Amino acid sequence: MKFTLITALTAILLSSIGLAQAASAEKGQALVEKGNCASCHGVGLNAPILPVYPKLAGQHADYLYYALRAYKVGNSNPQFGRNNAIMASQVLNWTDADMQDIAAYIATLPGNFVVRK
Repeated sequence: MKFTLITALTAILLSSIGLAQAASAEKGQALVEKGNCASCHGVGLNAPILPVYPKLAGQHADYLYYALRAYKVGNSNPQFGRNNAIMASQVLNWTDADMQDIAAYIATLPGNFVVRK
């Protein structure tokens, strides 16, 4: 009886919240290429064309996802959003899953961040 109850509750819980989708670096790579991210962030997303554009390669996936979501929110939430016209237009049509895939891909790229002590 307990097993049946636990199984039923687990099934209801999983169906109501959905299963977390694992991010796909392959899908992220396709989206990065389609979005032409290298036109600003440079070769390998590690050589920006201007110093004001950040290096992305090797950055943590959770940080990248958070940043992409903040650009999507924009000025609608000043506590969370980021305001940049170029990035706002880039992320406009991306879903949360797309942004997770992009973040997963960029995190796999070799970067040259320097940590100073």
